Amino acid sequence: MATLARRLGVFDATMIVMGGIIGSGIFINPYVVARQVHTPLLIVGAWAVGGAIALLGAFIYAELATLRPEVGGQYAYLRDAYHPAVAFLYGWALLLVMQTGGMAAVAATFGKYFVDLTGSRIGDAAVAVIALVLLTIINCLGVRGGSNTQSVLMLLKLAAIAALIVAGFSFRGGAPSAAVHPIQRDTLLGFGAAMTPVMFAYGGWQTASFISGELKRPERDLAIGLLLGVFGVITVYVLVNIVCVRVLGPAGLAATTTPASAVMRRVLGERGAELIAVGIAISTLGFLSQSMLTAPRVYYAMAADGVFFRQVARISARTQVPVVAIALQGAVAIAITLSGTYEQILSYVVSVDFIFFGLTGLALFVFRRRLPRAPFRTPLHPVSTALFVIACWTVVVTTIVRNPANSAIGLAILAAGLPAYALWRKRSGATAGTAASEPPRPC
Repeated sequence: MATLARRLGVFDATMIVMGGIIGSGIFINPYVVARQVHTPLLIVGAWAVGGAIALLGAFIYAELATLRPEVGGQYAYLRDAYHPAVAFLYGWALLLVMQTGGMAAVAATFGKYFVDLTGSRIGDAAVAVIALVLLTIINCLGVRGGSNTQSVLMLLKLAAIAALIVAGFSFRGGAPSAAVHPIQRDTLLGFGAAMTPVMFAYGGWQTASFISGELKRPERDLAIGLLLGVFGVITVYVLVNIVCVRVLGPAGLAATTTPASAVMRRVLGERGAELIAVGIAISTLGFLSQSMLTAPRVYYAMAADGVFFRQVARISARTQVPVVAIALQGAVAIAITLSGTYEQILSYVVSVDFIFFGLTGLALFVFRRRLPRAPFRTPLHPVSTALFVIACWTVVVTTIVRNPANSAIGLAILAAGLPAYALWRKRSGATAGTAASEPPRPC
């Protein structure tokens, strides 16, 4: 009977963590923060604070990984801490909103950069679909091939970011001087508003938990990978924003919607702008590769629990990966890409995603009471865990207040999962939490 193959190690986990966080956003998003806060200290400080919160989350997930090293990661944490319905809602939102909507948007970005760089007559959407199809096929051929592809793209992505950082620190011209803004109530509100895009930019490291069932030693490898990966991303993000402020100044950073290109253009001219465009294209492709590698394991776990189409739990006897789950995610992402609705779907993501972040943080309190002491312990728990949960749900409240209509749609999609869960439970007659106990049939 085919089972998932444990072929990945610490390096793979670290690359998957970093690949899940770093997409095209770090090349573009710094200007969003600069429009909310207007001094170098506050701009860079927002990214440092966001990194600290992400690190708190990484510590929590590292302990959860040592306690529950199971297929599906976050899905399994939610299922075992609360109820299978909570875990199902997470997987439901992941498939319909959080993962596939993000993949469609990033695939469209890749298509745009590819066409602009190559002058290809193939349309943006066609290039995006081709990329999604190719990555789906690669990941269906085995977890080792999918992980190797992800690692290569991640290293190329880091090389592009390193080029941006080196170019920025080698720049000898002066950035426009920044006006002094005293700390006022509006400044504090602006900093709070800046934290929403920052927190969103740091999201994605949790997807590494999905491949627990394919790590050689998940209780060790995932914990180390989470901490190394998040530390690495914090370093990268802070350095990129220092470079943007150094070269462009706060006002110049706020005035451009393409800060990475603006930095490279100022330092190296148009050739530099073209170089970073190649880096952005590689970065988007790397994010797609990571998404295709990780998230299908959640749909596989749902199906093995009997709360999703049973065929999705089938594993290829030859490649030992959940090929139906991988193909399903690819198909949904392609459908959203062709529909052109990914921008709207992305606007629904934040309010839904951070609800589950907070719930997963609270799960650590539940497991600490139920389970034996973990080999790894979250530092400063319960204070650090409570701070993470509060930060996540502050983002949810802020997003709902600032974007009530889009948030309402996201929450409605989430709520629609309840009758779907009840229907699948009724049809399957499955008992809770059986993902690991019933190996699926080989394809």
